[in-house]
Amino acid sequence: KMGFPGYFLIVADFIQWAKAQMPPIPVGPGRGSGAGSVAAWALLITDLDPIRFGLLFERFLNPERVSMPDFDIDFCQDRRDEVIAYVRREYGEDRVAQIITFGKLQAKAAVRDVGRVLGMPYGQVDKIASLIPNNPAKPVTLSQAIEGEARLQEMRDSDEQGARLMDIALQVEGLYRNASTHAAGVVIGDRPLDQLVPLYRDPRSDMPVTQFDMKYVEGAGLVKFDFLGLKTLSVIQRALDLIEQRTGDRPDLDTLSWDDPAVYALLQKGDTVGVFQLESEGMRRTLAAVRPSNFGDIIALVSLYRPGPMDNIPLFGDRKNGRVPIEYPHPLLEGILSETYGIFVYQEQVMQAAQILAGYTLGGADMLRRAMGKKIQKEMDEQRAIFVAGCAEHNAIEAAKANELFDLIDKFAGYGFNKSHAAAYALLAYQTAWLKAHFPAEFFAGSMSFDISNTDKLSIFMDDMRRLGVPALAPCINISGADFEVEPQEDVVGVRCALGALKGVGEGAMELVVAERAANGPFTSLDDFAGRISPRVVNRRQIESLAAGGAFDALEPNRAGVHAIAETLLAVAAEAEHSRTSGQGGLFGGDEHKVVAIKLPPGAHWSLTERMAQEREAFGFYFPAHPIDRYR
Repeated sequence: KMGFPGYFLIVADFIQWAKAQMPPIPVGPGRGSGAGSVAAWALLITDLDPIRFGLLFERFLNPERVSMPDFDIDFCQDRRDEVIAYVRREYGEDRVAQIITFGKLQAKAAVRDVGRVLGMPYGQVDKIASLIPNNPAKPVTLSQAIEGEARLQEMRDSDEQGARLMDIALQVEGLYRNASTHAAGVVIGDRPLDQLVPLYRDPRSDMPVTQFDMKYVEGAGLVKFDFLGLKTLSVIQRALDLIEQRTGDRPDLDTLSWDDPAVYALLQKGDTVGVFQLESEGMRRTLAAVRPSNFGDIIALVSLYRPGPMDNIPLFGDRKNGRVPIEYPHPLLEGILSETYGIFVYQEQVMQAAQILAGYTLGGADMLRRAMGKKIQKEMDEQRAIFVAGCAEHNAIEAAKANELFDLIDKFAGYGFNKSHAAAYALLAYQTAWLKAHFPAEFFAGSMSFDISNTDKLSIFMDDMRRLGVPALAPCINISGADFEVEPQEDVVGVRCALGALKGVGEGAMELVVAERAANGPFTSLDDFAGRISPRVVNRRQIESLAAGGAFDALEPNRAGVHAIAETLLAVAAEAEHSRTSGQGGLFGGDEHKVVAIKLPPGAHWSLTERMAQEREAFGFYFPAHPIDRYR
């Protein structure tokens, strides 16, 4: 009646299409409650055997719940658009659209917009706006901000203009400000969409967009799919490509054993910079304290490391490592709580507890879990009565104990995490940890490729490489790629820094430089470089950054000198290009336009301190040494 088979088959179709491409488009192992479905696993929509992990189908779909299911699918962020393009070709360009989303005026923007319209001085408006806390995860309303900030109250009470600004801003806050396209949502209709919903044309996209937002588009009878881009899948793909280029062999991560000692050694040390879901400072401390030793521990930590549930982490670690005995709220619950050492961690455990203690169906138990989450007193009283009666009928548990168990389960129901989602993401965490443990250079090169313009992240990765003894090789105009690559040294594999990682240089321009080198051989001198490179490809700022970062060291070790003649190099490049394109030969024939030998200015010299300062300017961090290293 709900039409689930068609929905499942469409999802299976575009995932199997993505995996069949050459090279395959990486698809995540699953996310959300859908990983609890054996049908989804059998159709290759998800990659985890739900029976092996005790994942529950009823957390995803059950007869008591009649809303459409929802598969959110993770794709490699670089190739997600190819999958959407396939869906448009396969199901009809007039039947597939993205979903609109409306941006609301939030407190800060409301204040700034109203201030601008009222013609108030920028400084005065900025002073008010900067006192509003900025928390994207939990936006603060203007009235909350005024209530919690004495200086805002003072500005409102002492300044007529400030009071007027806040009064109007309070009235416009929350209004829709602009329309844009939902990053991931795509709808498919069984007939041309213009017969079903009004459409909108986003000037930035060639794809139609529904004028109904996510909430209303389902009410109009359209099926929604979420195509999400996940950077981790792109990082894994890049690392595997680099391993294959170096060794001729490509590891198959789907066949990894889940008890690899090297992986758990890495996790127990908290050595997880760059490892999916496990890389925050707090999580690294947690891993070192809990010392996970099996895949189930990884799933649990992914679930527990959130505000609220994380209060249970010390007890989880103590029970796991034998410092505290494991206790169960009731002997009947040992079977479902033993994997988490007697602690409720998952929503699925809450459902199973209701099933075992009070005879709920799993569908009914999911409704109980939802009621506990909503905390509506009337619903809770009804559920409590059913639970207490069920405990008495099925297990002869007296009312007082049954009420105590209900309260305990209720306390954890709000905390519980969706185990299906945690297990799928723990799988990605394990795969990235495996790459880091066995192929650290490729792991770092892959990770840094997708943070190439984020100098803070690059700096963290470089520090981590140094700590683990993975050589960081300086950028070189004759060896480096535009992106990070790996390079075997005597007895270890190093990471060759990308030309595109230098600030202000740009990956696109460096790809053209690398292409010229590939076509006509390495650059033999600065003159040769200037004679072969188009001045439209590089500018003065880029040459200065390359020089400061040491990319020209192989041609001329005097960085200060190269930095000083950036303009000269460009002038020579312009002259050489003009000569090539105008078709004029030299006075005495000969095809080659001979570049005049470029001389460095006399006296150009940087001290060690200046050289390091310039290097820091080029990279955004100290590479490869830090000024205090020599005092170690």
